[in-house]
Amino acid sequence: MEQKRTYEKLDRPEVVAALFYPRQDKTAVPIGAQDHGIEVEAGVVLGGRFFLAADPAAVNLLFFHGNGEVVADYDDVGPQYTAQGINFLAVDYRGYGQSNGTPTVSAMIQDAHRILSWLRTWLAAEGRTGHLVVMGRSLGSVSAIELAASEAAVAGLIVESGIAQTLPLLGTLGLDVQALGIQEADGFGNLEKIARVQKPTYILHAQHDQIIPLLQAEELQSVCGARSKEFQMIPGADHNNILALTGKLYFQAIKQFLRRVGKSHGPRRSGIRG
Repeated sequence: MEQKRTYEKLDRPEVVAALFYPRQDKTAVPIGAQDHGIEVEAGVVLGGRFFLAADPAAVNLLFFHGNGEVVADYDDVGPQYTAQGINFLAVDYRGYGQSNGTPTVSAMIQDAHRILSWLRTWLAAEGRTGHLVVMGRSLGSVSAIELAASEAAVAGLIVESGIAQTLPLLGTLGLDVQALGIQEADGFGNLEKIARVQKPTYILHAQHDQIIPLLQAEELQSVCGARSKEFQMIPGADHNNILALTGKLYFQAIKQFLRRVGKSHGPRRSGIRG
């Protein structure tokens, strides 16, 4: 039986301060979106913003954003997904956007499971039957890989600018991991987890990522346990401008991947148009 991973060393105040950049955001709900409060424990409610396509069989893309972002930063992105016939569901971490609470690594990972459970219940109640795929950008790759490795309900995984090893990232963020007594075994465990992922996986990463070097994506791709896995390096891009450089091609590539996810899960309609 696999030993349960704990994250006590990553939950230290100095590490949390380097990993998380929470900011509140109370922007109005854009046309075509729905805001929801997801209670992950007593008194802790996370804000989710969902852009929903008309087709009840549309694929559902659960998205976990980067450490300095909030779901409102994706208000222009959501409609791009629904135009492709994809539901785009972004949820904030504790302390971000309209969420309360204080972020920690342990809470972030536990909350990912609770968000997924809430989402499955909500989709069933709404009669939405499409496959559920998780996607994580940067820090969000931790939540997405966690769910893909451990939740049977997840049909596919997309990792953008994802983390493979924890220690290099902590060093880039200015932490002295040796002084803190943190070893790779104390980290996120993304490499161990993605090795257990059997679902179709799509990894995309910037050529010139200055925060999480391209080598990290290559490591994730190398150890990923999925028989169907794809890797896309974005030429000329850095950590924060993949979408700006690729434009519509970005959404078209994800649409094509999600179509393949649907095919790999049998004859049920994916809900992706055209």
